Amino acid sequence: MTQLRKFTYAGLGVLVVLLLAQWWATQREIGNLREDMAQRLRSGESVSTETKLVAKSLQDSTKELQAKVNVLESRQTEAQSQQLALEQLYQELSRNRDDWALAEIEQVLSTAGQQLQLAGNVQGAVIALQNADNRLSRTDKPQFIIIRRAIAKDLERLKALPVVDLTGIALRLDSIIGQIDAMPLLSDEKPALPATQPKPSRRAEKNAAASPTGKGNGNSDWIADLEDKWHSWTNEMWTEIRQLIRVRNVESPDALLLSPTQAYYARENLKLRLLNARLALLTRNEPAFRSDLNAAQDVIAKYFDTRARQTQTTQALLRQVQASNLSIEMPTLSESLNAVRNYKAKP
Repeated sequence: MTQLRKFTYAGLGVLVVLLLAQWWATQREIGNLREDMAQRLRSGESVSTETKLVAKSLQDSTKELQAKVNVLESRQTEAQSQQLALEQLYQELSRNRDDWALAEIEQVLSTAGQQLQLAGNVQGAVIALQNADNRLSRTDKPQFIIIRRAIAKDLERLKALPVVDLTGIALRLDSIIGQIDAMPLLSDEKPALPATQPKPSRRAEKNAAASPTGKGNGNSDWIADLEDKWHSWTNEMWTEIRQLIRVRNVESPDALLLSPTQAYYARENLKLRLLNARLALLTRNEPAFRSDLNAAQDVIAKYFDTRARQTQTTQALLRQVQASNLSIEMPTLSESLNAVRNYKAKP
């Protein structure tokens, strides 16, 4: 009985020690969790501040875009006023056929020159010059030779310009904007399960290496079963560990902590950048075009998963758009306009 009591007291002592060790480990884990939670709260505050900055940037960009739209509307109003002036000019010069034709050619060339400088509409300017030349050729007057010679020189300069496919570039930008919602963010990434091939068991390997008679050693079967179970368990444990531990180098760790609202703003900011680039493309503002495309590339590299096929396709399209050359100095139609005006100024 005395030895039994000793064993009982010893067991209780060991149990108390184990309980104390468990309590100490629990308290330590709770402390670590508190520290981790505080760190995550601080990180959430920094991400919220960055979100406010992104929202402010979006507002500024919207104001800038609205200002550009207002400028375009004013130019459209100016074009409409010029059209009204042209209609009045038609009525005033209806009695004199030559003067009326020259006035029409002057107005058409002036409008084509403005479109050429503002929007780079080379094809429209070429059509305007060809129509003016055809109009003068129908009159068959030697006095118009000087005007037709000036128009021919302007046509040669326009046809010698390299062709810039603005419509194709704009369509590529529209395609990129349509693919943004399908591009995965770094914060959306899910761990992928590795595809493992089943390994043959130890027993199968031993049976394959056995003699052709098919007679195995019955005494070693249980050892082979134990080895198979051990290797199967270790392989499963190693697979689980590989799925739990994933190492990746990310330049901006905040990109992994984006909330759904912040992810929405990141996508909308990228779309706005591309829309600004499209507007700069149509107005031939190459510095703004390049700047917006570079900013879009930076946003993709910072917040999106560049290993995904959709992201790589979008980046390839952006590189194709960036390779486009817009720095083409547009000629003026001043020679043709001066020839028409000088002829009209003659007594």
